[in-house]
Amino acid sequence: MERLVAELENLDGEVAVLFDGEPFELESKQVEVVFASRRGRNAADDDIAERVATAHDPAGLTVVTSDAELARRVRAHGALVEGAGAFRRRIERR
Repeated sequence: MERLVAELENLDGEVAVLFDGEPFELESKQVEVVFASRRGRNAADDDIAERVATAHDPAGLTVVTSDAELARRVRAHGALVEGAGAFRRRIERR
């Protein structure tokens, strides 16, 4: 998680990452780090979908996921989706 946040700090624009699991102190000045609001199946996916649904401009958001159901849910609100593999290749080229 720490390594991913460090890699995300090199991206331009606003970046947030939402993790499953037990929250712990993981701060970044450039990346908004959030842990799922509950534990269990699809906890982070549900939080991501809720954030997109309630965003002021969902069409301005890109969600990185390879989960087809989450992709469907966020696209329904207008967000863009980038596959995790494509995203990983893009940040590794930086």
